[in-house]
Amino acid sequence: MLAILRACRFMALFSLGVALAACATGPNPRDPYEPFNRTAFKFNDAVDSGITKPIAKGYKSVAPPPVRVGVSNFFNNFLDVQTAINDLLQVKVGRAANDAGRVLINTTVGFFGVFDVATRLGLDRHKEDFGLTLGVWGFKSGAYLVLPFLGPSSVRDGIGLVGDYFTDPEFYLFPHPPGNYVVLGIRVINYRANLLGADQFFEVAAVDRYAFLRDAYLQLRRNQVYDGNPPPEDTNEAPRRKTLEEQEKELELDDTNPGAAPLK
Repeated sequence: MLAILRACRFMALFSLGVALAACATGPNPRDPYEPFNRTAFKFNDAVDSGITKPIAKGYKSVAPPPVRVGVSNFFNNFLDVQTAINDLLQVKVGRAANDAGRVLINTTVGFFGVFDVATRLGLDRHKEDFGLTLGVWGFKSGAYLVLPFLGPSSVRDGIGLVGDYFTDPEFYLFPHPPGNYVVLGIRVINYRANLLGADQFFEVAAVDRYAFLRDAYLQLRRNQVYDGNPPPEDTNEAPRRKTLEEQEKELELDDTNPGAAPLK
């Protein structure tokens, strides 16, 4: 019952975000809700700068690397469960067996996932989620969305979060407070601590951090849907008009080759 109530609250928050976003329009066809998205981006950035990032820095300073690796492995084991389920939904039978094997080995021999024994045995880790499954099934990404607290997403990936919620073992193993809040907090802070090294890259590489992260997210998700081999994008752009210099060169070539076909 508690899991259902949480899912309902999450759906209400997501629906509210989409409703607010639908009130705005923008010139970018991939980002028609840009005004709302930029507001949500600033909100998330403020929460991160004021709360999440300082706590993550403190956690990283007091927790030695082996502890952080063990915590990351523990939560990655949860993600492997989600990946195995989505492998099956995408009819990737070989990967499903691989990722299910990872869960079995790491949960038992790896002491509930704290030690990543499966990787040492040659079972590589993959990453699949329900948003990617919807993409494999043919659902388009839809408009780009920035969800409060949750960050970059899209209409398709936002819907996919509901499937991710119900396939995440954390919410079944830790269903009651205060344990569920403690585990979720550790998970968020550990994840943010692992990203601290990327902060300087984004600050240096991006003049407009919002646009940089948007384009990077959309490209990453497209590559993931097609397993790293996406088809050419259909931009629906009008043919580029030739420059005066290009036209002059074609005229020169035509003069030196009388048998050439006439220019159109």
